[in-house]
Formats: sequence, C-alpha cells, structure tokens
Amino acid sequence: MSETRETPLASWHRDHGAKMAPFAGWDMPIQYEGILAEHNHTRNAASVFDICHMGQFMLEGGGAAEKLARAVTHNLATLKEGKCRYGFLLNEKGGVLDDLIIYRLGADRFFLVVNAACAEGDFAALSARVPGMVTDISPRMGKVDLQGPASIDVLEKLLGQNFHDLGYFCFRECEFRGRPLRVSRTGYTGELGYELYPPRDMTEELWIALLEDERVKPAGLGARDTLRLECGLALYGHELDTEHTPAEAGMDGMLTSTAPYVGHEYARSIKSQVLVAMKLEGRRTVRSGDSVTLPGEAAVIGKVTSGSFAPSLGYAVALAYVDKEYADRDTFALTAGRSSLIAGKTELPFYKNGTARIKF
Repeated sequence: MSETRETPLASWHRDHGAKMAPFAGWDMPIQYEGILAEHNHTRNAASVFDICHMGQFMLEGGGAAEKLARAVTHNLATLKEGKCRYGFLLNEKGGVLDDLIIYRLGADRFFLVVNAACAEGDFAALSARVPGMVTDISPRMGKVDLQGPASIDVLEKLLGQNFHDLGYFCFRECEFRGRPLRVSRTGYTGELGYELYPPRDMTEELWIALLEDERVKPAGLGARDTLRLECGLALYGHELDTEHTPAEAGMDGMLTSTAPYVGHEYARSIKSQVLVAMKLEGRRTVRSGDSVTLPGEAAVIGKVTSGSFAPSLGYAVALAYVDKEYADRDTFALTAGRSSLIAGKTELPFYKNGTARIKF
C-alpha cells in the first residue's frame, strides 16, 4: 500500500484542530468548526481551502497547441492568453479519464490542473499523446482556494491591486511578498472566488496571511463537497468516470472543439444512462452507490452518484445515473439503508444564488 501523502499545510491543520482523513492518497482536512458552519461561512463571507493535492502540469513546446487540441476536449482555438477553460481528457470510447482546467500562458505554453486521484494516469496519457512536452510541476507548487463573496475585497487588500477587472475564468500573474503567484478567478463552490498557485514553500505563508483577515476562515473538504453539489458541479469518480461520456453527464454543451481529439466520435453519445438531478423532501439524504428505482417497483434503474443535505436550501438533493429510457420520469425512489425515499426530478443548479459569475 502506498504511503499517504501530506500537503505543505498538514501540520497547520492538525495544530488548529482539523479533522483529518485520507482522500485520493492524501491526508486532508475534512472539517474544522463543522461542515455546516464552514458551508454557510463560504456562502456569506470567505473561506480558504487547502487544495495542494491537485496535480499541476506544464505543457509547452513548438506546436503544443495543435497537439494538445488532439488530446483533450477543450477548444484551444478560441482560448486566449490570460484565460482558462474546463474540459475533459477522454479515452477512445468517450469515457472520462479526468476533468481538468487548462490555462493558456502563451501561444504554445499551457498550465493544466488535474484531479489528485487521476494525476498519475493523466500524466501518462498526456505524455503518450503529446510526447516530450509535459512536465509534472506538482511537487514544487501549492494551491489555495479563496472562495466566497468577500474574497475579492480580501484579495485586493492582501495583494494591493485591483481585481474587479479580472473576469470569470481569467487569470493573472501576480506577486506575493516578492515571489510569483498565479491568481485565477475560478473555484468549486458556486461563489465568487479565486484559486491561488504559490510556490510550494510559500503556501503556508500565504495561507496564514489570508487568515489574518477577520472575514476569512478555513474550510475542509466536507464543506467543499456540499457547496459544489448544491451548485451541480461534478466530482470525478462520482458524476464523471470512464464508463460515462460527457453527454451522459449532461455536459455535451462544453464540447465545442472541432479538433479530432481522442474520444471525439463518442463524446456526444448517450449509450445507456443519463445523469439526473433530484430533490428529496426533508433533510434525510442518500449516499453514493444507493439504488434508484421507480416508486413501488423493485427493478433497479440507476445509481446515486452524490447525495447530501443542502444547507443553503434546507432539504436534501442528489445526482444519479438513470437508465436513459426512464430519465424523463418525474419521480423516483432512492434507497437509504432499509428505507425508500421519494425524489422528484429537478434542474441544475440546485442552488441558484451563487456569486461565481458576478460582474463588476
């Protein structure tokens, strides 16, 4: 068994009472004050999240743009310098190997951020598809996410510059105390926020500086999960996996690239199942792996991918893959232990008041 890895903030987390648990091979903070409190604080003020476990790659060299466009679903033809884009790394059958964000640093220079659990496989796949151009810079980098409606004021105060002109899914090269810091207006909470990329040995200094602002509190992966689920954001290994295409996950609208990328023939196909958003009555919830049936029937027609009480809404929500012939039904039954809970089909996002796309 491989050894559990630690982020550069692991000691800080333990010293400040974080509940730690393994996640994607890393020892990560799940909560500090509590998931509900951290969730609500992020929605109303600002929180910092340790996301140093994510993989970070550089991809550069002559012809990199054309070669990368054949490796991923991102439309690089329309991606300008200073902007980033979400998309997928697919297998030959259109299944999702990972979802990732690609930053355009230059004509043939790209920065890629991938999921921790997929990083090793992603690096191997990209190295095979774009040989000699990919470098894993994860060991020398950190990642801190500042999220919440107060985040812009916190960031401007800390770095001493204007960020009101930085648009959604745009980034800027900055400095923090004389050292480089990439600031990206992106996140995973549905709120206005910024993903910060410092050198690894500067991560704790940046983290502490952010927390010196009284509006900022630390938050763990527990709140990050409830925040992302309320906003209908997919989690790899749950809504996204090698068995389902982007179209089955409801993300075919993102497939605008005309390049012959790996898996493009199947990326828009719905083979057997469709991801369905569901609202439950009350606070009782279901978990990933629970079965989906039709009310009063025993035949299993799907499986829950994510489920939780939604603190911002006051009731439970779930995402589930359902056999395509039943996906248009209005009502489903979800197993929760020995009980069956009735869920109604709804639309994403569950929570519609997030500030992520706010314009200044």
